[in-house]
Amino acid sequence: MTAGGAPGTGRTVTSIARLIARLALGAFLLFAGISHLAWNRQAFLAQVPTWLPLEGDFVVLASGVVEITLGLALLLLARRQVQVGWVVAVFFLAIFPGNISQFVTQTDSFGLDTDVARGIRLLFQPVLVLWALWSTGAWRAWRASRKDS
Repeated sequence: MTAGGAPGTGRTVTSIARLIARLALGAFLLFAGISHLAWNRQAFLAQVPTWLPLEGDFVVLASGVVEITLGLALLLLARRQVQVGWVVAVFFLAIFPGNISQFVTQTDSFGLDTDVARGIRLLFQPVLVLWALWSTGAWRAWRASRKDS
């Protein structure tokens, strides 16, 4: 397949890469959400900031349900992928304080047992935001709307 895609398919290499990336992100979120509810609750509790005015177990369960919902939306709502992409990106931003809290409080969880490991985890969060925006075409749609204005 060429960079422009196979003739008559309406698909380009880029759109296939985006599709694979969107489906992979959806599967990742679905798995993470299920693990919040099923077997890894203690590990996720380590990322709930102590200053949050909600009970930690509730936050873990609620974020698990949100992750399952977002994962399914990425997998199943192709016609709404731009909107879903923005919601997923905002979700990744919303949970970022938990990662900062884990770094600041030096809480071990998920094998993140050093400041370097926790610091690298912080650097990965923007990658998740960009992954959500790129794989769903949300960033491209926003840029196109800005050109039209």
